[in-house]
Amino acid sequence: MRAARGRVDEIYFSPGGTQARITCPARLIPAPGQYLQATSQDAILSTALFLAGSAQGGFISAPSLPENWTPGTSLSLWGPLGHGFQLPANLQRLGLIAVSGLFARLAPLVERALAQGTAVTLFTDHPPGQLPAALEVYPLGEYPALAAWPDFLVVDLSLEDIPRLHSILGLPADGRPPCPGQALVHTTMPCAGLAECGVCAVELRRGWKLACKDGPVFDLRDILA
Repeated sequence: MRAARGRVDEIYFSPGGTQARITCPARLIPAPGQYLQATSQDAILSTALFLAGSAQGGFISAPSLPENWTPGTSLSLWGPLGHGFQLPANLQRLGLIAVSGLFARLAPLVERALAQGTAVTLFTDHPPGQLPAALEVYPLGEYPALAAWPDFLVVDLSLEDIPRLHSILGLPADGRPPCPGQALVHTTMPCAGLAECGVCAVELRRGWKLACKDGPVFDLRDILA
């Protein structure tokens, strides 16, 4: 884990919340699904920053950010932290599900997959603007009818969404998805794994794990406990 100073250089207002262009050393830029922990001056709690896009000298963070962050806000940064996404090699068809409607944390996967010739479909009830023309988009409720299409499935959801994940995927209570996949569990991670406070604990098939250090990306079939 590395520490350095960073800065908020620009603020963006999106339907999903506030985003920012963060200037920081290249070694601190998180991979898709990983996070960078950030603290502004006089802040009591740190904020987890997820990659939403690339930018010269840093990266674009996913929503949502503290309301008091403005252009010029100085940040103490450490990371990258956690386990990110690992897509299979030679992937042909990638399915993305934004359960909470927030697409930004999945956006880096789209650019990478399309560049490799992978077909990508997004399921969400809140599609963002300015999506690539090659990206197919369907309402969230359409996924069960198209569940056989993806070779690999990536889900972005909050900790509170996990109990209804079977229903979202159109699965019985003990069912498993028809393809392998991963899930990014978004939740509060105040200690970033340093204190093992347990606030971000996730119940998996094989017991409890911490999103801050064992995740925040988990095997999808483990999430479906």
